[in-house]
Amino acid sequence: MSSKSYDATHIEVLEGLDAVRKRPGMYIGGTGSGGLTHLLWEIIDNGVDEAAADHCDLIEITFHGDGSYEVADNGRGIPIGVKHGIDRVQGITALEVVFTELHAGGKFGNGAYAASGGLHGVGASVVNALSKRMVVDVNRDGATHRLAFNEREAGHFTPNGRFRQSHKLAKVAKVPKNRTGTTVRFWPDTEIFDSEAEIKYEEARERVAQVCFLVPGLKIRLIDRRVGASGRPEEFISKGGLSDYVDFLSSPAPQVTSMVRLQGNGTFTEKVPVHGKLTAVERDCQVDIAMRWISNFDTNIVSFVNTIPTPDGGTHVAGFERALTFAVNDALKTADPRKLRRLKDNGKAQKEDVQEGMVAVVRATVPEPQFRGQTKRELGTPDVQKIVYEVAKSQMTEFLSGKQRGTKVTAKALLDKVSDAIINRVTAKQALDTKRKAAAMGNNGMPDKLSDCRMHPEGELLIVEGDSAAGPAKRARDANWQAVLPLRGKVVNAGKGTTKAVLDNAEAAALFTAIGGGSGRDFDLSSARYERLVLLADADVDGSHIRCLVLTLVYHYMRPLLDAGRVYAAQPPTHSITVGQTKTYVYSDVEKDRLIAELQGKGRNPRVTRFKGLGEMDDGELLETTLDPTTRVLRRITVEDAKAAEEAFTVMMGSAVEPRRRFIIRHSHDYGHALDV
Repeated sequence: MSSKSYDATHIEVLEGLDAVRKRPGMYIGGTGSGGLTHLLWEIIDNGVDEAAADHCDLIEITFHGDGSYEVADNGRGIPIGVKHGIDRVQGITALEVVFTELHAGGKFGNGAYAASGGLHGVGASVVNALSKRMVVDVNRDGATHRLAFNEREAGHFTPNGRFRQSHKLAKVAKVPKNRTGTTVRFWPDTEIFDSEAEIKYEEARERVAQVCFLVPGLKIRLIDRRVGASGRPEEFISKGGLSDYVDFLSSPAPQVTSMVRLQGNGTFTEKVPVHGKLTAVERDCQVDIAMRWISNFDTNIVSFVNTIPTPDGGTHVAGFERALTFAVNDALKTADPRKLRRLKDNGKAQKEDVQEGMVAVVRATVPEPQFRGQTKRELGTPDVQKIVYEVAKSQMTEFLSGKQRGTKVTAKALLDKVSDAIINRVTAKQALDTKRKAAAMGNNGMPDKLSDCRMHPEGELLIVEGDSAAGPAKRARDANWQAVLPLRGKVVNAGKGTTKAVLDNAEAAALFTAIGGGSGRDFDLSSARYERLVLLADADVDGSHIRCLVLTLVYHYMRPLLDAGRVYAAQPPTHSITVGQTKTYVYSDVEKDRLIAELQGKGRNPRVTRFKGLGEMDDGELLETTLDPTTRVLRRITVEDAKAAEEAFTVMMGSAVEPRRRFIIRHSHDYGHALDV
């Protein structure tokens, strides 16, 4: 037959459970370990639904050595009466229908369950469809009723292991009249699943512990009877519900706030089929949220609908997050923290600010919720978002007001943490913007005033004052390993200015970009583009001023350079003394006077030249005194030197007058006359 033909013979009808076996991924997400584990969850969830409806307080899960899995509960037991209206066979029981018919169950709004996890009516039948064998025991009416399935066909296994088809239930034991419950044991079909697929005991253990937090008082017993396992049962039970779960998730990190609980409910109307007609039905949605903030930066939100985990969130999580952000911003507006005032319009909290360090468990209990997909990872019911939003917003606003007894300290701690998160986010963004601006200064991504060298990172960066000093430095340097960066304006006082002021300063930004290691706590010494940073400042008051500013910036924002001993200050001479063809450089007035006196004593008449700045030196003089490593004098700057420079700068240039007054009086003799103070 031609592959291009397409007629009625190509239309295929999949009967019963064949559709599940044909496309298992549509029902359990895949044929790997996740899909195989989903089979166990489907059976466990049926027992949990019984517990959530107050009909069950014990579930026992067993990993058998033959590759089968068993789930037993003491709930009401699956109904065993004859189910009428099934066309394919007469006298079929409700028990068989549950395990062989898709979209069959007691959770379609007929009153058996107010809210449940298994809602599509395909869970039990899907497990049967993807199993080689299954045995179901139901305790009801004083007896244990059994029905087995072999390759999806109902019947019974004889003592010799042969299978006999039948739709009748077998009574295999007598039990007390008040004993009820269901036991399901299934053997997954290994031909369907990947060879490496497995149900991990540790994963089941984690899920079981999680379920106990959702249904306080429910005991779950987990037993591993596989080869090499201990076979000893583990028991799980919780009394405190979601608060216990938050305690479990947040331990042992230091707490910023105490436990916060938000609880409430709301109603909504949706249209559902009733007797074949769409009918408006009023639904009730219960909201239960527990949360706490810890000393951490990560966010951990765990969400559930009824008893089903929703790792992909959904409308209930969206409503919670929106309400939380609104309530916190409203509280910040009222509190008006001083630390946020300088940010102005940027001082508004975003979702990530509010949720930094938050551990929360969000649960919505809804009859017949709409999930996006059979695996039920995300809630899709639109009206739930509005209800969760209203409950969370009103109660969170009340909590943050601090008017409730015992909430004032916790509310303040939360607002302080959020304020710090806002400042950190805004500062980080400004740092990124500064890097981008600096990168745009030149075609090579460096500031356009940087005259770079060829060797990285073995070279050195020479910091000079303005273009007058930059010209001779560029001409006299060795371009292979010496780069020159002139500072055309004043560097911001990094010891006094805010992080924003530092990052906005053009000279500081140029220096960060040229060095290439970043700034602040994120400075990476290994990324620095130069081996040494050398300050070439004039030997005068202005030069000292520039040097103090640069060292203060390095101390606060690039300190690893100081710790590694990679910051130096050039020692330019104050004068040159020439006798004949011999030129000698001196570095202080005392040294100058001593040398002149010595030469005059020998009858020589020296010619003295005073250097007012590096810009007044010719290229040869600059090379010999400050650039040539064989003749120049450099002083290595330590952390203590930088700290002392910052303290001196703060005294002389800071806003406080009294420390400056004391300094001047103490050193007035240096000026050669008494000061009238």
